[in-house]
This record gives sequence, C-alpha cells and structure tokens, in this order.
Amino acid sequence: MSDANSVNIEAGPLNQFSPEHKITTSTSTTPQTQTNNHPTKWPLLLLCCLFTAIGIVGGPLLLRLYYLNGGSRKWLVSCVQTAGFPILIVPVSLLILRTKSKPMYSVLLEPKLLLSSALMGTLLGVINLLYSQGLSYLPVSTATLLQSTQLAFIAVFSRLVVKQKFTAYIVNSVVLMTLGSAMLGIRANGDRPAGVSTGKYWLGFVLTLLSAGLTGIMWPAIELSYRKATRAVTKTTLLQYQLSVAAFATIFSLIGMVVSKDFQAMGREANEFAHGKDVYCTVLVVAAVVFQISFVGSFGLIFFAGSLFTGIFISVLLPITEVASFVAYHEKFNGEKGMSLALCLWAFASYFYGQYNKERMT
Repeated sequence: MSDANSVNIEAGPLNQFSPEHKITTSTSTTPQTQTNNHPTKWPLLLLCCLFTAIGIVGGPLLLRLYYLNGGSRKWLVSCVQTAGFPILIVPVSLLILRTKSKPMYSVLLEPKLLLSSALMGTLLGVINLLYSQGLSYLPVSTATLLQSTQLAFIAVFSRLVVKQKFTAYIVNSVVLMTLGSAMLGIRANGDRPAGVSTGKYWLGFVLTLLSAGLTGIMWPAIELSYRKATRAVTKTTLLQYQLSVAAFATIFSLIGMVVSKDFQAMGREANEFAHGKDVYCTVLVVAAVVFQISFVGSFGLIFFAGSLFTGIFISVLLPITEVASFVAYHEKFNGEKGMSLALCLWAFASYFYGQYNKERMT
C-alpha cells in the first residue's frame, strides 16, 4: 500500500493505460485516489501524443530552415527551443484561479519539484545547445536518425533510475537502434551538406549523439521527480513543472547569448537572411511555439505512460520526420541511411510486439 504522501504513479510504459492508473485533478495537499476511466484518460493521452508529434516533426525542419538561409547563432537556436514558455502562463494562471479556495501553498509547485525543475532545466539547456550545434552541420534526416538513439539511452537509464523491467524485446530494440546509428558512420561523407567540412560533420555527429544520451538521462529523471513528489501531481502541477523547466533552460541559453553577443548579431543576421527580416522573425517565433507545444506533450506522456514509452513514441515519429526532410530540403537518401531507417523501424516493431505479448499474458 502506498504511503499517504506518495504520488500514485505506476512504473512501466504501457500498463498505465489501464483503468487502475490514477491521476488526480485535485490540488489539495493530500493525494486523491480518483480513478480515471478510459473516456477521460485517452483524450488526454492522445492530445499529448499530438502535441509531441508537432514539435518532433516540425521543430527540426524549422531550425534547419534557419541555418540554410543564413542563420548561424547556436545559442539563439538553443534559446528558441524553450523560449515559448510564456504561452503557458495563461493556462497555468487560470488553473490556479479555479482553485482559489485552496491554500496557495497547496497549489503552487512544491520546493522539491522546483529544485528538480531547475536541475532539469539546466540539463535541457545543455541538450538544446548540443543539438543546435549538431544540426548546423548535419542534414535533418541524419540528425533525426541519430536522435532516435535516445531510445537506447532512455531504456538503460529507465532501468537504473526508475527500475524499469527489461524484456528480450526491449534489449533487442536497444541493440537494433544502436546498430542503426552505427550504420550512419559508414560513408559519412555521402550526405555531408555543401560547405561543411569532414571535421565539422563528425563534430555534428558526436554532438547530436551526446544530446541524445543526455535526453536519455533527463526523461527518466523527470519521471522519478513525479514519483518522489510529496503532494499529488495534478494537471496544474504538470504545467507548472514544465513551465519552470523551460524557464530555467531559457535562462541558461540567454546567458550564453549574452556571452557570445548573439543579441548584437541578430539585427545584422535578420537583414542578411535569404528570405528577409520578416521571415527570419517568423521562423524563430513559430519554432519557439512549436517546441513549447512539443514539450507540453512530452512531459504529459512521461506522466501518463512513463519515460520509456515517451522515448518509443518519439522514435516512432522518425519516418515522418525523414520523409518531411526529403520533401522539404531534397536531402540525399543513400543505402546506409536506408539500412539505418530499416533497423530503427525493426526496433520499434520489436518493442511493440513484446509489449503486445506482455499485455496479452496479463
């Protein structure tokens, strides 16, 4: 039986879809045991999936558009990925006002989660910077395939941090995903963008892999934060936590922008942008909103289904991003990239088949 001060969140990626999974919408200091039925929970889950997909597919395309048309400020791109957090202020404020009869301390983010959000926000800032650097030297399709390796890292750290049980299918998925990323290293120069040296291409390769690895640490750590919360994790809590993480990540990136003098360079860069200043501003603003929507969805998926499922779902969006990059930017699709994509898809199928067998046996 759970302690009165614990959050009622079960481990495991898909078992939380069952009616036994509990989420409270109350903001009282004592966790509630209101059980969600399928009609209530599935719409929220599907909405989180939709929000996540918007950013995973659209985000890299917008950032690559910035780089291809004259943009070069890495700290700026890092900042854009979280700078859209103010759009959450209105919904968070409305949710808090709806609970004005409750004590304020029971509604606002508790100190334990606030500290966690500061740590996760700083880590997210580092991840965004690494990804921004990597994407500046790689095609979207290659960067996306490399990012999909975060599934392997998430699986490992889910085991270490939240004691996620491994099955043969999960292990098979991790191995296949690793092989898929290694396949991209064969004939790496085959899809090297014009104007990018071999050294910078490999730097982008390594930085993108490193950002995937750190993402693999962050998602299970966020799941653990939910579980260790003293008070019940509510919808208001989820949005406040996500807003706080994004705010700390943005502060981290803003400091980098000040040091690298990005603010002074933005005016000149906008004037020299291939499609003009208006398009330059539009790309950055739209990218900020798209990434913020995606983070809202991802954080919600971690709560509803766990960090491992979140990694799986993000990776499943890989083929869509791949196709979109080929259509939008006419990127090369060589044999090695095709093999890598096939191995990744095989890994996804392995995971879901294993999960299907698990659910059928229970």
